[in-house]
Amino acid sequence: MKRIVVLISGQGSNLDAIVRASEAQDWPGRVVAVISNRAEARGLQSAQAHGIAAESLDHKAFADRPAFDAALAERIDRHAPDLVVLAGFMRILTPAFVARYEGRMLNIHPSLLPSFTGLNTHRRAIEEGCKVAGATVHFVSAQLDHGPIVAQAVVPVLAGDDEASLAKRVLAAEHELYPRAVGWFVKGELELKDGRVTHRGREPQGWLA
Repeated sequence: MKRIVVLISGQGSNLDAIVRASEAQDWPGRVVAVISNRAEARGLQSAQAHGIAAESLDHKAFADRPAFDAALAERIDRHAPDLVVLAGFMRILTPAFVARYEGRMLNIHPSLLPSFTGLNTHRRAIEEGCKVAGATVHFVSAQLDHGPIVAQAVVPVLAGDDEASLAKRVLAAEHELYPRAVGWFVKGELELKDGRVTHRGREPQGWLA
């Protein structure tokens, strides 16, 4: 049984989607721990409701980013994870931390990477006149919002969309996209080679949500 540790900073809606999918689809893997850099994160309560170990580690208590990342890695490793999942974890990770979990750490970003890395993705997509937006699951690399792409979901940008309305539809797509990608990983269905990710069963890795 593969062991998954999820890192969050907020409400944990993607966490909920992953946990529900793992149970409903009987994955050979389960979320065994949830860690947040914010003690007030609602996702911690959700984890506890599912009987999952939940804990917080305040980044403000550390002198610098490397010190926090070292302590976070120690907490993560207590749970012997096969996969680390970033689900709204609002911290930039150091290269040393990323290297520690290379090839077994996933992130989801609310844009069609490589477009619109960073913040304010929905507003920027609308301002640029994009006709589609979406979300991307990728393996984490030392470069922010880069790394080999696992899967993408495309969401149309509708006439009259504002940042909030587009964000709502993209988040709904994330709740389907992220569990599917995590499920592929725990089932051993992904192949990462030369910076590219393929599905061994040739399932589509991109679709219109």
